[in-house]
Amino acid sequence: MPNQPAPELSAADRILAAIRAVPRGQVAGYGVIARRAGLPGRARLVARLLAEHSGTGLPWHRILRSDGRIAFPPGSEGFLEQTQRLGAEGVDLRNGRVQIPRVEDSLDTEIWRPD
Repeated sequence: MPNQPAPELSAADRILAAIRAVPRGQVAGYGVIARRAGLPGRARLVARLLAEHSGTGLPWHRILRSDGRIAFPPGSEGFLEQTQRLGAEGVDLRNGRVQIPRVEDSLDTEIWRPD
């Protein structure tokens, strides 16, 4: 059979790949993951997929709200587990929040923004 192009990855596969690409000791917001997967504005889809894929070896604990907060209610089992996992990776977590560096929208924004 002649060479056929590889089938395009589904939205879910692209999101899961973007989550797996977050390095140990780093975090990303749901919206950032959606953009990295080529799905801007689909942060809720990221959250839904994470809920469906918990416990599968996926580094779910590295994904936070856009303001750096853990999405689980404080004191819940999920909150405590995520706090423990992030701490074990050396992430500086204070009161359930991580300081997420500001992500620029584009290279042009980075180059041309005012000082």
